[in-house]
Amino acid sequence: MTLNLRVMAPNRIVWNSEVQEIVLSTNSGQIGILPNHAPLLTALDIGIIKIRLREQWSTMALMGGFAMIENNQMTILVNEAEKAIEIDFQEAQEAFREAKANLSQAEGRKQIIGANLAFKRAKARLEAINANASDVSN
Repeated sequence: MTLNLRVMAPNRIVWNSEVQEIVLSTNSGQIGILPNHAPLLTALDIGIIKIRLREQWSTMALMGGFAMIENNQMTILVNEAEKAIEIDFQEAQEAFREAKANLSQAEGRKQIIGANLAFKRAKARLEAINANASDVSN
């Protein structure tokens, strides 16, 4: 049994296919979605989504949004999404180091909020790469 997953960013459809399982980061923690899941509408945190299709796992970095599931149809609307296989590891590492440094030097409420957001985005991109690498090696 499967469910249809559609991940949409403002400028493109990132994913649209049948899947067997989904694990995603909500504002209240990670949740797993299997076929015949109860209807649900939830806000998504900046983090990763893991998708299982035919015993293969794929990972993406999601930059916040909303997810809705009903009748084995899951729609995810995100501000931005990036498949792990499309993320350059060296660039992601550098962005993470830079975001971490900026966060430690941020002063004032507005600067701290912006630096924290950039840090969470950079961390999600690295987590997507690392999760994808560990899933491929298993």
